[in-house]
Amino acid sequence: MTLPRHDPGEKAIRSFMHPAASILALGFLALPAFLGQLQGFPLLILMFVAMYFLLVAPNQRKQKTWQAMLAQLKAGDKVTTNAGIRGTIVSVKDDVLVIKTAPDGVKLEFVKSAIAAVTTEDVK
Repeated sequence: MTLPRHDPGEKAIRSFMHPAASILALGFLALPAFLGQLQGFPLLILMFVAMYFLLVAPNQRKQKTWQAMLAQLKAGDKVTTNAGIRGTIVSVKDDVLVIKTAPDGVKLEFVKSAIAAVTTEDVK
């Protein structure tokens, strides 16, 4: 006895279940397992946000204030360089400062980015 190759009932079942619907049904079945794997993901995002506010944002604010300080340098300001040399600004050009040191009056030329701090006290 041979079995028929085509069963009419099977075709009725196949036509009922569209391929996209079967994929969607499998997706809904896999959803709880997928959400279980994401339990640590919000914590990871929270850690990145915390690191941004603890490390990156303060450095950006510090960089902006330092850039503003460099933009306001003028002749007569007392400054300290990154190398620890203290002196008074004699002249300011585009990116270059000439600083006169105190004991011997030696004039040194520095780029603006070498200035660490302005030590001129503001007299009110």
